Amino acid sequence: MKLRNLLFYSISLLVFVSCNRKKLTEVVEVPLPSKEDKLVIGNPEDVKADEGVFEMTPLPYKYEAMAPAIDVLTMEIHYSKHYLTYTNNLNKLITGTDLASLAIEEILKKSTATNMDVRNNAGGYYNHTFFFEGLGKGSKTPKDSLASVITRDFGSLENLKTQFTDVASKQFGSGWAWLILDNTGKLQVCSTPNQDNPLMPVAATKGTPLLALDLWEHAYYLNYQYKRKKYIEAFFSVINWTKVAERFDSANSSETP
Repeated sequence: MKLRNLLFYSISLLVFVSCNRKKLTEVVEVPLPSKEDKLVIGNPEDVKADEGVFEMTPLPYKYEAMAPAIDVLTMEIHYSKHYLTYTNNLNKLITGTDLASLAIEEILKKSTATNMDVRNNAGGYYNHTFFFEGLGKGSKTPKDSLASVITRDFGSLENLKTQFTDVASKQFGSGWAWLILDNTGKLQVCSTPNQDNPLMPVAATKGTPLLALDLWEHAYYLNYQYKRKKYIEAFFSVINWTKVAERFDSANSSETP
């Protein structure tokens, strides 16, 4: 773990929306440790959202499990601060509204430019849940039907990696890179800005998400600084392709008459 990197970057604890610009912004206020401070990494099992409709997905692994691709401190801050904040914000926004009775996917499909608070925090909740669930133990390469469709639509897994890396690298500013199953039953790679995702009506490319990569700086800057492409490349070493295959099979079966 590169603790010296903490001197160059501090992580956001507050998330707010600028109504004038309709842009999601992160405000950073995390004190740097002194020489006397001892860095203590917590346990993901101890992180709980405030009572509400939506809960944080439990991590099926420890914070250090994704190292060296994703360092332990980044994982802890990402999960216990950012993900927690989006979850709490979303629950506060929908309490007492008609949205409180809907699944998160249905809330996303109703997210437009007229409800930016809900759009940003519902997206932040869903995207982070999806990201963390797609990491960890499981097959390190696609298998069975997913592998066949990757070959059909991309030519090879290496071609998919190349295209995914290219799309993720070209995403300007904060956002996400996705592998999706589009409405024609074809796999596609795309990106979305801020906390948008392919389920939203505002998405340029729509479809069912299968794999997500967080491209916000809080997801990689402690370890990689400005070298986003190295982070993207390292991501492929921690993908749980078993989970991706489950999502593919579920999406594929739901579209079959």
